[in-house]
Amino acid sequence: MEERPTGIPGPMLAPALVGAAFLLLPLAALLARAPWGRMVAILTEPGVRSALWLSLWTASSATAVALLVGVPLAWLLARGAFPGRRILRALVTLPLVLPPVVGGVALLMAFGRAGFIGRLLDDYFGLTIPFSPLAVVMAQIFVAMPFLVITVEGALRAADRGIEEAAASLGASRLTIVGRVTLPMIRPSLVAGAVLCWARALGEFGATITFAGSLPGRTQTMPVAVYYTLETDPEAAIGLSLVLLLFSVGVLVALRDRWLGGLRP
Repeated sequence: MEERPTGIPGPMLAPALVGAAFLLLPLAALLARAPWGRMVAILTEPGVRSALWLSLWTASSATAVALLVGVPLAWLLARGAFPGRRILRALVTLPLVLPPVVGGVALLMAFGRAGFIGRLLDDYFGLTIPFSPLAVVMAQIFVAMPFLVITVEGALRAADRGIEEAAASLGASRLTIVGRVTLPMIRPSLVAGAVLCWARALGEFGATITFAGSLPGRTQTMPVAVYYTLETDPEAAIGLSLVLLLFSVGVLVALRDRWLGGLRP
């Protein structure tokens, strides 16, 4: 019986270490330069607490909306049969590779006061979206929802359709099958997609600052606060960056069984 090769080939070891060092050294430098003695004072400043609270509730709101419309969209892409499905999938996943600032400009052109939708909202309802907390949530949904959609779509494609067919043969309605069979089957991917969506929304910067601006207490999220604080107080910016790093580590821990469980030897 042929043995499987183990270990890493010698010529690949050095490039692998260089790649790991490139990714880890900036994080190590951030930790080394952290103003540990000032952390409490930095995090208790009113502006920081406001930015953190704004980031948390807008990211949570964006994730809730993404679940509400993103799961049906993933279902449509995974199970629907209609012309142009591949084109729709490509357009839905476009924000994954689109520069966020371009997404912000696109949102501004659509929902700004001069946009084709924003003009109608302003004329008929007096609703102005840009540079408001609603704009923050919309920018986060635009950049983060594709993470949820592609995760759930992949799970729906891999789900065992035979179990759903068996439930149908026993008289279960379509709604019962969705709620009692399909969603429980894809629950790990659904949770993973929601967590990824939330983390991406929490860290969103480009589309937010373009579409919502940086109004302290109103649209200035943590990433935007880090950007502006870096100009006046680099140590405080490092402290705020550590908070976002902590949330990112928390996401990795939450997803360790989903992402890393299958990689263990």
